[in-house]
Amino acid sequence: MMASSDTEPSAGPMEPLATHLAKARRQYQQWLDRVTPFVLYRWLGTAGLLSLFMLRIVFAQGWYIDAHAIYLLNLLLAFLQPKFDPSLQDDLLADDLEEGAEGSASPLPSQRDDEFRPFVRRLPEWQFWLSATRATLIAIICSFFEMFDVPVYWPILVVYWFVLFLLTMRRQIQHMVKYKYVPFDIGRKVRYGGSHR
Repeated sequence: MMASSDTEPSAGPMEPLATHLAKARRQYQQWLDRVTPFVLYRWLGTAGLLSLFMLRIVFAQGWYIDAHAIYLLNLLLAFLQPKFDPSLQDDLLADDLEEGAEGSASPLPSQRDDEFRPFVRRLPEWQFWLSATRATLIAIICSFFEMFDVPVYWPILVVYWFVLFLLTMRRQIQHMVKYKYVPFDIGRKVRYGGSHR
């Protein structure tokens, strides 16, 4: 007959490390759950980290090649784009019509069908904040290591980033105008079933 200790898996040398890692993950998730409702304070903290990173670059006079800024621009564009792109849906509808499919309805409201459809982001605000904050923390940590300081002429990088930003935002704004959507909640919120004053 086998002893009860034989049926239990033996604790290896990595067991204490795995236990501490699991505890750290739980505490990290608990902290994330606590800060979730505080949108303004979360973004102010991220802005503070970005300011700290920029000060580090200015005072250290290095680390100008920064994929961090381009990554943040990519996150911003994903945040501003709808989850279901109307231009792709229009293309699919046109392809269906060309192939002889009977009049399938467009997923967008038209003059005949002014049904409200909420704006669903491709990248939710929470994921945008979390990714931007993590990227900024990683960029700050990387700025303390010489191997990440690649010598470049920084004004060219700044001009490149602004040109990239202007071109992509111009395209995004044209897309917003063409398909008549606004990715921000601006104005007064109306409650359904409440009194309208």
